[in-house]
Amino acid sequence: MNDTNLDQRVAELAERYRPLAVQILKEAIRIPDDDRDPDSGLSNHEGARLRFLRGTIIDIDAVQHADDVGFDEFGNLVWSVTNGFDEMSPDHKKVIYMDGHSDTVQALRPQWHDKLGGAIDPYDGLVKPSALDPAAVRAQLGYLPPDDEWQHLVFGRGSADQLAGVVAEIVATKILLELRDEGALHGCIVRAYATVAEEDNDGGGPRHLVQHLFPGAAGELLPDVVILTEGTGDAVKGALGIYRGQRGRMQIEVTVTGRSCHGSMPAQGLNPLEHGGAILAEAAQRHARGEGMADHPFVGRGTRTASWAVLDSPSDCAVPERFVFRFDRRLSIGETADGAVGQIESLDAVAAARAAGLTVEIGVPRYQQPTWTDCAVDNEQVYPGWVTPDEHPAIRAAVEAYHRVVTPHVHDGTAGALRSEPRVDTWVFSTDGVGFPVPLDPAPFAVPAAKKWVVSGAVTHPAMFGIGAGIEQNTHRIGECVDERELQHAIAVLARFPSLFAG
Repeated sequence: MNDTNLDQRVAELAERYRPLAVQILKEAIRIPDDDRDPDSGLSNHEGARLRFLRGTIIDIDAVQHADDVGFDEFGNLVWSVTNGFDEMSPDHKKVIYMDGHSDTVQALRPQWHDKLGGAIDPYDGLVKPSALDPAAVRAQLGYLPPDDEWQHLVFGRGSADQLAGVVAEIVATKILLELRDEGALHGCIVRAYATVAEEDNDGGGPRHLVQHLFPGAAGELLPDVVILTEGTGDAVKGALGIYRGQRGRMQIEVTVTGRSCHGSMPAQGLNPLEHGGAILAEAAQRHARGEGMADHPFVGRGTRTASWAVLDSPSDCAVPERFVFRFDRRLSIGETADGAVGQIESLDAVAAARAAGLTVEIGVPRYQQPTWTDCAVDNEQVYPGWVTPDEHPAIRAAVEAYHRVVTPHVHDGTAGALRSEPRVDTWVFSTDGVGFPVPLDPAPFAVPAAKKWVVSGAVTHPAMFGIGAGIEQNTHRIGECVDERELQHAIAVLARFPSLFAG
């Protein structure tokens, strides 16, 4: 089959299987409502959803054999497809990873019902159309299509972040197998992942691969490219971008310990809340002035904001004993965790607190929650940024795939709607991509030069890009939803990319 015919076949099947994709997505969203585990679907509680997805992958023939899909030690769901009749040696095939996380944030069901008039449920979607108030929904979200197009929306927690991406992987691998004799899998191996614990510990699933699968692995397990299926839509710029980078992030924890006493005699104590408040205020002022934040021409400027706090106090009429708070620090390319911690250490308010007799400890907290398979986890909460050069063959192939299977089938819209021309851009938020970078010095394992891994600052990583249904500004919000038309075209790109990249 020639390329033009393959383009048409991929686009046709993506459209044909759109109802199937929507059906799988709705059930993946709904499953926690049945589970006895109150945290079902959240980080480290993905088991019920993943078992459903594994069964679905087998049932719809998204793998050739049932043993081509299973769980790794970490709890990630992984399945692979290739053309076994391809004469090329596995060691010479391009290895294409697809990655999407299967966990979601809290559903906040009472808030959905309260703010949306009971019309939309975070698990069951649109349950009461007669009560639907479009204005109330629009007040919660960054972008929605015109009211007369809402039949295309799938509502529910995780619809945009990022269960639609996992479903796109499943249906894309089904299409790849159906079209393998027509060249869809020529010269490549596709390994697809539904990872776990991303919301709590960005990149935890890929980090497990980097630490336990990649060292000493054969070439057929080391990726030449990773496609991140996290949502790549923007409420202003348009849906379904091709994203080739992101800032990293980290947590910085500050513990200010003073001396508690009765509130009527504050001079006898050392107040960590007041001194900690001064640290927070100075950090905010420096951030507002842009002090110390690197600015990368593509992924943008680093940022810092106070994000969490706990106060240890015997009562509300006492000087507290301890104040612990954290900064969410977004790292631009080239910024380091040590440098970001040093910026807090250098604050005048920190020096003043120590001079007054308080203890101030500043560091990076560790994530230590075991996964749903009880795999032990212990890593610093540092998640490096990355960027894949625009001229990398992976980005060129992604743009070409979009031109072939999306451009002919969409009309340019406005705001967050689909565009006929591919938009190459960067994420605002974080993705599983932060789990793939590894240090350059010392390198933990050897990567063949033919893999064309990328250097980003002090790390190296496989070429990565993202394409996924969902608008960034709609994620983690009341009324979260995804447009099934985006889902269809994301599936098409995922199914058309492998043979273009391998070719």
